[in-house]
Amino acid sequence: MTTVVVLADPPRPVTALSTLAETTPLSASEAADLYTALLKDTVLAADRSGGETLVNYRPADALGIDADAEAELRELLSDVLDPESIRFEPQVGETFAGRVGNTATHLLETEGVGSVGIARPEAALLARTDIDSAAMKLRSAPVVLGSAPGGRVGYAAFGEPIDFTNCYAPPAIGTLTDRAVDAGLGVDFLETKPYLETAADLAEVVLAVRTRRRADAIVPPHLAAWIDGSDLVVSAGDGGLSIDR
Repeated sequence: MTTVVVLADPPRPVTALSTLAETTPLSASEAADLYTALLKDTVLAADRSGGETLVNYRPADALGIDADAEAELRELLSDVLDPESIRFEPQVGETFAGRVGNTATHLLETEGVGSVGIARPEAALLARTDIDSAAMKLRSAPVVLGSAPGGRVGYAAFGEPIDFTNCYAPPAIGTLTDRAVDAGLGVDFLETKPYLETAADLAEVVLAVRTRRRADAIVPPHLAAWIDGSDLVVSAGDGGLSIDR
């Protein structure tokens, strides 16, 4: 059984998807609302996969905000799942890779869990089926990576620890693969899916969700609702997709 770790921050305008607020028509408040939708969908996907869900949050002091980060996240997720059914733990570490490594290594080596999945709300279309697929692949490969455009990684699952030092250095898909191979571990891969970080990513995600809804395909419910309530317009030009109002 995989313990799915959802890396989460309280969705404040000063902390959530700040690059989108700087490079798209979204305000900081709208970006925070979008992050809220992404977080809820990610936790739902993790819970429906059947494993243990661990919300691994950055404490308020690490974010420079005056709040109880755990209480804020529990309240936020209370309309999605019973927060008592979800485990909450603070992240430990100075860097993103360090926090991932500390959590994954502790779960694998100290708590003895069978495998650990690292999920990020920015992996906008991550579904239960992706988490289940990774769990199946872990039976034959100790490391499974879900790639995103630009060499990024939206989901990573580990049956054994690797050297996590700077393991998400760009391109993360290459760095994580190298670390696994260097440790003598096999690697398998999931379908490439969007990762929501830039204006181009936002255009791709909005277009993907709208076209899937048009075709009556499955979409992340909270993200779809947020997009339905937005007035964003996706257009195509010589430079690719763009997002506007």
